[in-house]
Amino acid sequence: MSTDSAKKRKTKVIRSDGGAVEKEVRKVRGDGDQESKAYSEETEVETRDPAKDYDLYKKTCEDLQRLMAEIHELKSKGGKDASAEIDERRIQSCIHFMTLKKLNRLAHIRLKKGRDQTHEAKQKVDALHLQLQNLLYEVMHLQKEITKCLEFKSKHEEIDLVNVEEFYKDAPLDISKPTFTLNDPHQQTLSRLDWELEQRKRLAEKYKESLANKEKIMKDIEIKKEYLSSLQPRLNTIMQASLPVQEYLSMPFDQAHKQYEIARHLPPPLYVLYVQANSYGQACDKNLTVAIEGDVEEAKALARPPEDSQDDESDSDAEEEQTTTKRRRPTLGLQLDDKRREMLKRHPLSVTLDLKYKDGSILHLYFHYLMNLNIMTVKTKVTTATEMSIAISAGDLLSPASLLSCLYPGDHGKKTPNPANQYQFDKVGILNFSDYIGELGHPYVWVQKLGGLHFPKDLPQKFVMADNSLSASHMETTIKLLRVRLQSRLALQKQFASLEHSIVPISSECQHLFPVKIISRLIKWSAISYEDYAALPFTKHVIEADMAQETDLFFSALIERGTAKLHVAIVLNPGYSTIPPIFCICLNWKGEKSSRNDDNLKAIEGEVNVCFKELLGPKPGHQLLTNQIQRLCMCLDVYLETETHDNSVEGPKEFPREKMCLRLVRGPNRIKPFKYNHPQGFFTHR
Repeated sequence: MSTDSAKKRKTKVIRSDGGAVEKEVRKVRGDGDQESKAYSEETEVETRDPAKDYDLYKKTCEDLQRLMAEIHELKSKGGKDASAEIDERRIQSCIHFMTLKKLNRLAHIRLKKGRDQTHEAKQKVDALHLQLQNLLYEVMHLQKEITKCLEFKSKHEEIDLVNVEEFYKDAPLDISKPTFTLNDPHQQTLSRLDWELEQRKRLAEKYKESLANKEKIMKDIEIKKEYLSSLQPRLNTIMQASLPVQEYLSMPFDQAHKQYEIARHLPPPLYVLYVQANSYGQACDKNLTVAIEGDVEEAKALARPPEDSQDDESDSDAEEEQTTTKRRRPTLGLQLDDKRREMLKRHPLSVTLDLKYKDGSILHLYFHYLMNLNIMTVKTKVTTATEMSIAISAGDLLSPASLLSCLYPGDHGKKTPNPANQYQFDKVGILNFSDYIGELGHPYVWVQKLGGLHFPKDLPQKFVMADNSLSASHMETTIKLLRVRLQSRLALQKQFASLEHSIVPISSECQHLFPVKIISRLIKWSAISYEDYAALPFTKHVIEADMAQETDLFFSALIERGTAKLHVAIVLNPGYSTIPPIFCICLNWKGEKSSRNDDNLKAIEGEVNVCFKELLGPKPGHQLLTNQIQRLCMCLDVYLETETHDNSVEGPKEFPREKMCLRLVRGPNRIKPFKYNHPQGFFTHR
């Protein structure tokens, strides 16, 4: 037994061709004090060199290859002694396989330990990285706190404190404390805040006193309002009782008061026109009446802001949902028509000016305001006291399109005076504003000035404010021009009625301008168009000189004496009689002659067109046209009577000389004497 125990205590040695490997034996004591041995490869891994194990692995693999080759060789020879050698080599191969298994286990143990060490190192790195992130977060948090502290604004910075100079000047010494605060900005700010608090306390006391005074005044106002509200019914009663007196004295105070109330709802241009025209009528022209017409309630609705209610919106939305399926989508043309109507919409109120004349005629002017275009328009109407004989040629004299045309030179009223309107027209497809004048009225420049509107052409503006001074500076001149215009048109209408009956009316004040006997007579008088006038061969020089415009009135006349016929074309400017008519003549006698080829006919045109001031007659010169026609008849007599008689023709002269002339012709052009001298009664040269 001793030998057996001794054998058991010996260390077990495993030998191989490469050397011996000693295994570690651990002693384990049990309950019965028995010893047992245990082998630990994990401990062995720590003592072994991996490089030597790798060399052992290669050497073992080489030995295995060699043994396998020898076994194969012995088996191939097949000798009797080969089996013993083969068994021996098999045993050696098994030992080598055991060595390889051991090396494999050791390699796996090393790999596991390497992974464990890597995992431990990774955990340490993760722990360090986590600590780094925590530190970085703390740094970022501290930086944010520092930024907040640096950007912090105190409440006192929002308070508008008095400046430092006023603070030391006004604040008492117990608050300002200059010895402590001058060199310490913090203490200085605290002292200024104290002074601000003190001032606000004082102001709060004043505010309370003011509120008390306000309540007292409000009570007094309420008492006075109650008194005034009770006074209004009494005043209304007095006004109603005084209406007969107002009518008897022609002092309609009640009507004027109602007009002033309506005037509050006028747009600014119409309001300026109403105020200035009313003031001018009261001060200078008692025959000028100003009134306001239109729908006052609609005007109030325009001035009232739109009220949005949820109930109305929900109802309208429900109605729209029900009707959208039934309605068709409007076409582009219908949308443009709606936009045009909205663009040309007029204000519901208008201002009416009535100019009364001594003969009972009245010129009615209706002024409207186009809200989106910011311009004013005017419509006209003439009421005569008695029915006048309407001449065919006088059809355009009192028409709204020509009655007020060119009241000021060049103001035809066919284009909008606001340059910004053209851009608005382009948006809605309005090509020519003149197509809408018949419905809206004429936008004359003088109409805009009466409303205080001025549109600079070099700086287009959509909205221009109404100027009272501009309206006042043009009011008197425009009213006078309007009166003269209607008077001249009424006078022309009477004259045209006589001219169409081949009668040239001459007033008694103008009889001295002509001889008693004038044989040439007016045969025909009619109105013609601009195209007909321009087509006449003897009017080309007037057209070329741009002395005839399409806005003028054109007439033709025929004067006869015997076989001589004098054709006359007249251009009548809308500003007649301030601007004289222009006469062009053509004589059909012994050929066709005009001022182009006959110097005497040119002289006759000069007598009528150049020397027109002699024919004006009494002011305002409404007899100028008929006097010019009468002078044409007179000059035609002189022209025909002073012509030389052909002695080869037998019989009496066609035009015997009845006018007394001191000299028949003068100068190389053989000009005849067309100037009539009164009261001597003879003709001379100019």
